[in-house]
Amino acid sequence: MNPHASSSTSSAPVTVFPARRILTLNPAQPHATHVAVREGRILAVGTSEDAARWETQYSACTRDDTLRDKVLMPGLVEGHCHLMEGAVWDAVYVGYYDRRGPDGTLWRGLRTLDAVLERLSQAERAMTDANDEGPLLAWGFDPIYFGASRLTTRELDTVTASRPIAILHASVHLMNVNSAMLVLAGIDEDTDVDGIAHDAQGQPTGELQEFAAMFPVYQVIGGKLAIAASEKPHAVWNFGRVAQLAGVTTATDLVNDLSPLGNETLQSVTADPDYPVRIVPAFAPQRNPAQGAAGVLEAIKGNTDKLRFGPVKFIVDGSIQGFTARVRWPGYAGGQPNGLWLIPPEQLVDVFEPYHCAGLQLHIHTNGDEATEVVIDALATLLARHPRPDHRHTLQHCQMADAAQLRRIRTLGLCVNLFANHIYYWGDAHYSQTMGPDRANRMDPAGSAQRMGIPYALHSDAPITALSPLFTAWCAVRRETASGRVLGEAERITVDEALHAITLGAAYTLRLDHLIGSIEVGKFADFAVLDEDPSTCAPERLKDVPVWGTVLGGRIMRAPRS
Repeated sequence: MNPHASSSTSSAPVTVFPARRILTLNPAQPHATHVAVREGRILAVGTSEDAARWETQYSACTRDDTLRDKVLMPGLVEGHCHLMEGAVWDAVYVGYYDRRGPDGTLWRGLRTLDAVLERLSQAERAMTDANDEGPLLAWGFDPIYFGASRLTTRELDTVTASRPIAILHASVHLMNVNSAMLVLAGIDEDTDVDGIAHDAQGQPTGELQEFAAMFPVYQVIGGKLAIAASEKPHAVWNFGRVAQLAGVTTATDLVNDLSPLGNETLQSVTADPDYPVRIVPAFAPQRNPAQGAAGVLEAIKGNTDKLRFGPVKFIVDGSIQGFTARVRWPGYAGGQPNGLWLIPPEQLVDVFEPYHCAGLQLHIHTNGDEATEVVIDALATLLARHPRPDHRHTLQHCQMADAAQLRRIRTLGLCVNLFANHIYYWGDAHYSQTMGPDRANRMDPAGSAQRMGIPYALHSDAPITALSPLFTAWCAVRRETASGRVLGEAERITVDEALHAITLGAAYTLRLDHLIGSIEVGKFADFAVLDEDPSTCAPERLKDVPVWGTVLGGRIMRAPRS
């Protein structure tokens, strides 16, 4: 449909939405009070005087006053998250911070290992009472909050020595299992796989680092706890509810298998008029190598307004707080061994090349600065070999990039999507345990990206952290850790810059800025509906601005609150 056409659509119904204030994120018209919508697109934006003209100019024009006391801004765009956020709630939450599930239930964070073990024991007793003989699965755990000690089979076997247990870490790059699960998965002292931790006697401790080490467990538990969740309709619906509560109207599934069942499920769920979010799945070749670039191009043929295949996701290293990210000299502050390569550096050009040459956009996970360096090198080679204007290849997380790397990123025309939530959730640990003060202060350098003119977005990586773009924006504005320490004041950005990063900035990194990210004529009529104006509230209150609901394609959608 051509949104600018008039001959065939001039008689279509027009709805005018008045609001207390509209933040358009369009610098040519930054504020308004009224927006007109026709056929799910923005027809006009303006003042009450403009709206009076619309009502005489357009036939079948009606006014909807539902949002007249609200503040509208573009629907928030989450450029790095996973449908897994809707699936993990089938397992037991054992994270350090409070989290609210898709049904509104608040799960309190667990501040001691004893509290983690007790919640697992409660879950095990409930499964026994229900005659459930399956494995006990949990998620959200992170040992970095509990000092130097690591969870082992010894502690988990006190919960149960007979029922297999698997606990996925908050980063999803590590897992802990008990002895029963090691046996079931066939992991012992002779298993020759990188990432299986051993004790001083050479026995597996039950900590499994990265996918190769976790793979035998996934063979046992099937699709449960897997990052790819597109084959589960209830998970996709749960995800939509969580996103809507946060004001999100477009979100990624940044690790997707492109399986026939998953594609069919996404087509079906997103086609439901009540589904509240546009989904952008990113194919992960490391999970389904047989699919290839041809499979992505074929999937694109089935794109709809609410389902947009196209991005391709690669994961090069692991997690900083899990010590599996690849970092440059002087290494981890505590002297831990360097992390793991999920793609060997010498293979990067060959791995990226078919997708780049097919005109597809690459989204590349690089947490540590060594991973960032080798990816920049590979992309420099690739772009010299196969120049492409406006490719928008995006480095995801890119947490430790220094000034020299950022200059190369700008020169190559790359984008970055920064994991700003890390400052709050893991900033204290990065300061004292992983990176040390100097490097922790430069993490997630949104201020530098802003000054250098590098296109950037901010993200939550849900379910790794809670999906809440206004909280993510607050993290980039304030750069405060959970203890209140400010990490890298010079890397702070303004509220207006942060709001751009979670709307038009994120849309740009997804190659969707022509359709979403600002409130201007021709774009989808997607709005976040707020009770307060985030552009005028005190910066420290940005994370607390209440989300009333959303508008998707001109349809008001409000999820029930508990």
